[in-house]
Amino acid sequence: MISTQNISLQYGKRVLFDEVNVKFTGGNCYGIIGANGAGKSTFLKILSGEISPNSGSVHIEPEKRMAVLKQNHFEYDEFQVLDTVMMGHDKLWANMKEKEALYSKPDFSEADGNRVSDLEAAFAEMDGWNAESDAAALLSGLGIVEADHYRIMGELSNQQKVRVLLAQALFGNPDILILDEPTNDLDLKTIEWLENYLLDFKNTV
Repeated sequence: MISTQNISLQYGKRVLFDEVNVKFTGGNCYGIIGANGAGKSTFLKILSGEISPNSGSVHIEPEKRMAVLKQNHFEYDEFQVLDTVMMGHDKLWANMKEKEALYSKPDFSEADGNRVSDLEAAFAEMDGWNAESDAAALLSGLGIVEADHYRIMGELSNQQKVRVLLAQALFGNPDILILDEPTNDLDLKTIEWLENYLLDFKNTV
């Protein structure tokens, strides 16, 4: 599903990784453990493509979708909570935005109609008609009440933002899910919900 080939990373004289070869297969949940500063988060960032190693490469099985728990709690401050969750599925979100732009055109052409037809077919294939209700269900499971689903992210507390970003990562049943310290700022009830969710998750974590 996702593997590394000869990953090496060095900062000055400090070697974090030296020719790391590892394979994470489908249907399994992996934990990365180590002392503070050992490079756990850095390794996850290499897997997600956020950081490039000095040498080596990461390989993801073709057509597999990766989702990552974002660490920047201010990245989506201008967006609505529900939209922020759905943005977790890049391809679906891009489809929704393109359709919206085409439908709002005053001079909607035959070519636009053909494009919309293709987009609608892809939208249905990605289960887009259930996207909003699925996003809402994740938010509710993580303790974000329905009244907050239509608020702007910037209005939420830091603890609430963590939950929304977690819902974003889980949204759309990604093939590969990368979670860096996902239980930070969660209460016991929400941690239990997440544990149960991941127990039923069929893909790679």
